[in-house]
Amino acid sequence: MTTDNAAPVGVILAGGLARRMGGGDKPMRTIAGRPILAHVIDRFAPQCDGVILNANGDPERFSGFDLPVVPDNVEGHPGPLAGILAALDWTAEHRPDAAWVVSVAGDCPFLPRDLVARLSAARDTEAADLAVAASSERTHPPIGLWKVTLRGALREALVGEELRKIDRWTARYRLATVSWPAEPVDPFFNANTVEDLADAEALARQIAD
Repeated sequence: MTTDNAAPVGVILAGGLARRMGGGDKPMRTIAGRPILAHVIDRFAPQCDGVILNANGDPERFSGFDLPVVPDNVEGHPGPLAGILAALDWTAEHRPDAAWVVSVAGDCPFLPRDLVARLSAARDTEAADLAVAASSERTHPPIGLWKVTLRGALREALVGEELRKIDRWTARYRLATVSWPAEPVDPFFNANTVEDLADAEALARQIAD
C-alpha cells in the first residue's frame, strides 16, 4: 500500500557529463575537505525514506557512500529527466510502498534541511501533482517532488516525444513552486565550473563561521 503522507524516496542526480568542468563527476570534487556528494547526503538523507544515487558508468567509484547506484534507463544522456525516470522506475520496483520520489542535484552542497517538508506541504496545500524548488525568483527544476504513478507518462515524453526540458514536462501538470531565501547563502548554489568550486569553498567557510 502506498501513502502520500510518508517520507519520499530520495534520489541524488549525478548522471551529468560535467562538460563545463572538463568532465568527470562533479559530486566527487572536494569542498571543505570533503566530496560535494558527502555534503549533499548529510543534508538530504535525513529528510528521506532511503536515498539512491542516479549515475552512469562504473558504480564502484561511489562504493564509499553505501548507496544503491541506479543508471539512466534511457539511452543518449538525455538529461536530468532521465535520472528522475530511472528513480521512479526503481522505486516502483523496489519500494512499491512509496508514492513519491524527491530529487536533488548532486552538485548542490548547501541544500536546505527543510526541503522535503516544505515541498510536501506545498503539494498537499495546492493539491499538486508535482512540486519544485526556487530561489532568487528562479526555479530549480531538477530539485523537486515527483509522483511515482507519472513514470509511464514521463517515459512517453522522453522516448516518444524526445522531450528534454523539465519545465516543459512539469507544465503539463498542477505544479507547486516553493521559494527559499538566497541570503546569506543560496541553498541551491551548484558547482558547474572550476570557479564555482572556489566560490563554494568560501561559502562553506561562511556557513561554518
